[in-house]
Amino acid sequence: MIDPIVKTIEMPDGRTITLETGKLAKQADGSVMLRMGDTMLLATVCAAKDAKPGTDFMPLQVEYREKYAAFGRFPGGFTKREGRPNDYEILTCRLVDRALRPLFPENYHAEVFVNIILFSSDGKDMPDALAGLAASAALAVSDIPFGGPISEARVARIDNQFVVNPTFQQLEKADMDITVAATYDNIMMVEGEMAEVSEQDLLEAMKVAHEAIKIQCKAQMELAEAVGSTVKREYCHEVNDDDLRKKVHEECYDKAYAIASSGNHDKHARFDALEAIKEEFKAQYTEEELEEIDDLIERYYHDVEKDAMRRSVLDEGKRLDGRKTNEIRPIWSEVNPLPGPHGSAIFTRGETQSLTTVTLGTKSDEKLVDNVLDHSKERFLLHYNFPPFSTGEARPQRGVGRREIGHGNLAYRALKRMIPDDYPYVVRVVSEILESNGSSSMATVCAGTLALMDAGVKIKKPVSGIAMGLIKNPGEDKYAILSDILGDEDHLGDMDFKVTGTRDGITATQMDIKVDGLSFEVLEKALLQAKAGRMHILDKIAETIEAPREDFKPQTPRIETLMIPKDFIGAIIGPGGKIIQGMQEETGANISIEEVEDGGRIEIAGNNKECIDHALRLIKGVVAVPEIGEVYQGKVRSIMPYGAFVEFLPGKDGLLHISEIEWSRLEKVEDAGIKEGDEIDVKLIDIDRKTGKFKLSRKALLPRPERD
Repeated sequence: MIDPIVKTIEMPDGRTITLETGKLAKQADGSVMLRMGDTMLLATVCAAKDAKPGTDFMPLQVEYREKYAAFGRFPGGFTKREGRPNDYEILTCRLVDRALRPLFPENYHAEVFVNIILFSSDGKDMPDALAGLAASAALAVSDIPFGGPISEARVARIDNQFVVNPTFQQLEKADMDITVAATYDNIMMVEGEMAEVSEQDLLEAMKVAHEAIKIQCKAQMELAEAVGSTVKREYCHEVNDDDLRKKVHEECYDKAYAIASSGNHDKHARFDALEAIKEEFKAQYTEEELEEIDDLIERYYHDVEKDAMRRSVLDEGKRLDGRKTNEIRPIWSEVNPLPGPHGSAIFTRGETQSLTTVTLGTKSDEKLVDNVLDHSKERFLLHYNFPPFSTGEARPQRGVGRREIGHGNLAYRALKRMIPDDYPYVVRVVSEILESNGSSSMATVCAGTLALMDAGVKIKKPVSGIAMGLIKNPGEDKYAILSDILGDEDHLGDMDFKVTGTRDGITATQMDIKVDGLSFEVLEKALLQAKAGRMHILDKIAETIEAPREDFKPQTPRIETLMIPKDFIGAIIGPGGKIIQGMQEETGANISIEEVEDGGRIEIAGNNKECIDHALRLIKGVVAVPEIGEVYQGKVRSIMPYGAFVEFLPGKDGLLHISEIEWSRLEKVEDAGIKEGDEIDVKLIDIDRKTGKFKLSRKALLPRPERD
């Protein structure tokens, strides 16, 4: 029996997290089994010994998968085995990837594969908040160069109290839910959603998360010490030429700085001008010489561009397109550009543009979520598409990638709390990014707000979003916070901080930081500058449409909802669905019913008010309790020698005896002109206590003839 090395982390609420290594997956470069309660995650990491030729980036691949057996479930589908990762697994991968990636050495280019697998769960503790800790611990016990350790913590605010790593049940009551990744010293990543909280509340939650993360990082350091993995492998993935680096900087920097500080609004002209500087430098070399040093020139010139852009901002306050640090690019928007959808809008900010549509559907359009730990239905959907032409790329579109899922999820979290409570419609928002130079996810939030209001969805409040950037050189106190960043400012800068919210508070955020030593003071300043930008964008949205339309468009289906006692659910459905199907055939409406905590929830959808009203009358008839003395409109179902059977309520027939049809004596029912299918008014005059049979009268509604 192998004796593993175990480290235990005590959480403030009494729960414990154990990190165990040396027992499982020993052929991986590093492996750790994490356990909290009955939740167990195995994280492994493997790295290639050498980088592939020509690689000048960090080829990191993070995979997070949940096994259905972990929760005692079978996978759905025909094959009954786990398939491609679902959206939840992909979003968890992104949380881990974004925290790990900046901490590998800049010159380390070997392929690294991180795999995290959920092997056990009791459905109480949330595994995604533990995935980052497990992955970092696997790196900590390996010899792979890494600037960690890091950890991640989810913080929820429940009844004004912050809870670290809440359970699924606790999270249902939270008005704030954020996941924070950090090293012992610095925050690296934040993502979450909230119910219109203040900037100060968000900062406080981040501080609570960081205190918990410090404890987890300390435990990893001790685990690495116990394993003896504090010394990392040596590597040499870059060949450099310091003389060439110096030459590129001396001959190109001033020219690149002039372009960076020129304030040219045209992205393509700016790109062409910067490329011309590089090509001019290369022209001094022969083709044979360039075969050897071309890659080095490309790398060194990229550093020149980056330094020029950053110095222009820090020294002169000049951004690439000439804006001030807190200035938002020009905005224009419109609603209802497309006649067919239930709602549509265009939002354009600078060179970023979203065309967004809204579709309103019925219960049958709900999305069924069948994940390992989440079996539910979603009534609000947001999908984000990023075609290559949006950035002028000539390549095919190969479906939805992890980026699209992540950006769409951020916009979804920004807007979902603004949908009215118990809204009868299933809502689908689809953002098509037509241009992109800057945050297209924030454009999606703004376009989504516009399209929802255009569709007549009574959203609680409009939401806007903005992406913030940061320029801060190591060792310098000077820094610049940038509002509404360009794509190049995102690529060459030190922070991408997206914030969405209403006029009353923040609804979602996503932040990635690429530098060490970012203080909470800087983060607070970035949040307050973002708030000013959000208010400006909300003003622009209000200029286009101030409030949701009063009514839906003609092509939108109409929906009414009705709550009934549970006892009547079976009566409305009928044997084999006979009653509800008959109602749908008769009215042309779509009727669905589900059992909820308070009874039965009925949803009636139709293309016009008449069919919905007809269905409502039929349903109310079924749930109505027959009362003696009440008058009903019934339908003659059959004629007998002694009278007629009349359906006076759906599923309820009564006998209209021949003596109760008219005041005069009748030989046959037909003598009164009554036939099957006729609709007549009847009065309920008696209910047999033993049999429950109903006795009806028509003559009670007719004037009694006067006697001669």
